[in-house]
Amino acid sequence: MKNGKHVILCVDDDSDFLESLKLILEGADYLFESANSAEDGLRRFAEVNPDLVIVDLMMEEVDAGVSFVKEMKLRKVDKPIYMLSSVGDNLNLSADYSALGLAGLFQKPIRPNNLIATLDARLKTRA
Repeated sequence: MKNGKHVILCVDDDSDFLESLKLILEGADYLFESANSAEDGLRRFAEVNPDLVIVDLMMEEVDAGVSFVKEMKLRKVDKPIYMLSSVGDNLNLSADYSALGLAGLFQKPIRPNNLIATLDARLKTRA
């Protein structure tokens, strides 16, 4: 938390999508931080110490998001991590995401009301 607001780190290589997330999150009184690759996401995580992370499954590499989550797990990060995917219901066919310890999954295109309701339930009840 920073200045009384929860910090959300969004990791995605699509700058337009990051800009839309920024508008949604800041409009809901969250602080927005971003990274445009898994590697940058790990660095930004250490810098900003977010309360929650949203990471895209497919970035610079097909499974960059999975690699990011596995690295976070190795570092014993206990912050909630949500995966973004445009793969749809076939997501679980390519990997066992429950084993990654994800807090949840958001499908692209993201529904702002669902996103904010999920984050509020996860974070604002613990503030």
